[in-house]
Amino acid sequence: MAGLVSAPALATPPGGGDAARTASVTASLGVYPILGVIWLSLIIFVLYPLFELLKLVFWQDGVLTFKPLMDLLEVPYNVKALYNSLFLGAAVAVSGTFLGFCFAYFTVRMRAPFWLKWIIATLTLLPLISPPFTSAISLSMVLGPNGMILKMLGIPQINLYGFWLTWTAETLTYFPVAYLALSAVLVSLDPSMEDAALSLGSSPWRVFYTVTLPMTTPGLANSLLLLFANSLADFATPLVLAGTYFPVLPTQAYLQITGLYDYRGGAGLSFLLLVPALAAYLLQHYWVSRRSYVTITGKSGARSPVRGMGAIGEGFIFTLCLLLSAFVVLLYAIILQASLVKVFGVNHTFTLEHFEFVFRSGQKAIRDTLIIAAIVTPVGGLMAVIIGFITFRWKSVANMFLDFTCMLNYALPGTVVGIAYVLAFNEEPLQLTNGLTILVTAYIFRYFAAGIRSVVASLHQIDKNIEEASASLGASGTRTFFKITLPLVIPAVLAGMRYLFIHSMTAISATIFLVSVNWTLLTTRILEAMSGSELARASAFSVVLIVLVFISSGIMAYIVKTYSARLAGAGES
Repeated sequence: MAGLVSAPALATPPGGGDAARTASVTASLGVYPILGVIWLSLIIFVLYPLFELLKLVFWQDGVLTFKPLMDLLEVPYNVKALYNSLFLGAAVAVSGTFLGFCFAYFTVRMRAPFWLKWIIATLTLLPLISPPFTSAISLSMVLGPNGMILKMLGIPQINLYGFWLTWTAETLTYFPVAYLALSAVLVSLDPSMEDAALSLGSSPWRVFYTVTLPMTTPGLANSLLLLFANSLADFATPLVLAGTYFPVLPTQAYLQITGLYDYRGGAGLSFLLLVPALAAYLLQHYWVSRRSYVTITGKSGARSPVRGMGAIGEGFIFTLCLLLSAFVVLLYAIILQASLVKVFGVNHTFTLEHFEFVFRSGQKAIRDTLIIAAIVTPVGGLMAVIIGFITFRWKSVANMFLDFTCMLNYALPGTVVGIAYVLAFNEEPLQLTNGLTILVTAYIFRYFAAGIRSVVASLHQIDKNIEEASASLGASGTRTFFKITLPLVIPAVLAGMRYLFIHSMTAISATIFLVSVNWTLLTTRILEAMSGSELARASAFSVVLIVLVFISSGIMAYIVKTYSARLAGAGES
């Protein structure tokens, strides 16, 4: 570890006195022991599992070989799954980005009552705090064979399982990610450039596609790549809706292991998934780093009012947002109704027996899910703030690699991470399967990257002279960190912890390989019910999970808002 960063570089880094003082603050925190613990945990829980995955794929009988991978590619069904995964990812990226842009444009740049924008924004974020099966369950009831909407329209029984239902479900699940990314871009756009174009005689629509849209290009590219990666990694939706009609790599890797007990084949299919996923992440990271150069003008003063794209364009967006929001409400209403009737679509007699089943036989899953989330959230949040502080305040090649390593599990599909963990921790001396540790570490090292990014973004807004002033008054680096830096980044830390909690409650793709009779999850119980065609019980489990996540997420959001308000008030005084 000492070979990564030399002591002289720590004592007097390039950049003169300011950098030296910053390094002094970092050093007095005991950076070497902290870095040692962080790197040891990353080596064990990030790099080692990935190494075991690659070793199983490319190392056979003591020789480096590509034969197992070539054997997989000789199977037409596997090649079809690879093509389907890429095609589905591209389709979801385009449709999800389009919907995300429309919703972001409506809530940010169109004139509408505040209450309506708030409702639309809230409904847009609903899929983000829902288990991954929600859209799949409700769409199977609405558009599946003999589905509710097909009955209402008088359409003969048709089978939409495969690409169409999977694409629809993933688009509805992931377009909120595009909405969040593009909202930030649209908020930062200065309307003065659009005003200038309008003053030269351009129509509102021409100004939109020649001025506004090009300025959002980095955000659009970022959204496309982000949604492509999310779709590529999705395990739950294709497992329920794609089936044998539309095979994709995540489900094929899962079935290869659970059905055929072929770990080498599953690892090989995961590697085929790893390459485009990592490429998409690197491209997305590149576009994020370029975004500020395009969307921020640097001009100060009052901003011009937003002019819009014209009545036709805004009318289309308004109608689309209302219709899609109504459809989202319908899907969630169907989930609730299915959990409260005997048999949805057959016998609509009111009953609570499905919820009785959940709280009777699902108590362990509820308890285990909450325990795991309660452990992951503070531990992951603490690691995020420490790593974010070190990588931002102490620039070095080693810390650039540290930052990349922390993002690695986040960038990889959950199926890849889950299989890698099984391979790495299924035997002594690191036999962790069937226990709590493997689930907790899988969540922490997969999702704490969001907290790191939040902390780094917050640190960009803090002048390091504040820390140096504290140090010059005799405060130790540790005291400066806990009394000055940490309170200023607490809102970002809490936001990252909220992300950790939500995903700890709702994730499935990585942990489907890691659950056991000792520790189970609500999401796995939903999958079991879906696999057994018990849609009512799956709906009841989903409602319970949504309510738990919604309440917990609301409490954490309130804490973030309250703390931020107090911090702002303290700053003004």
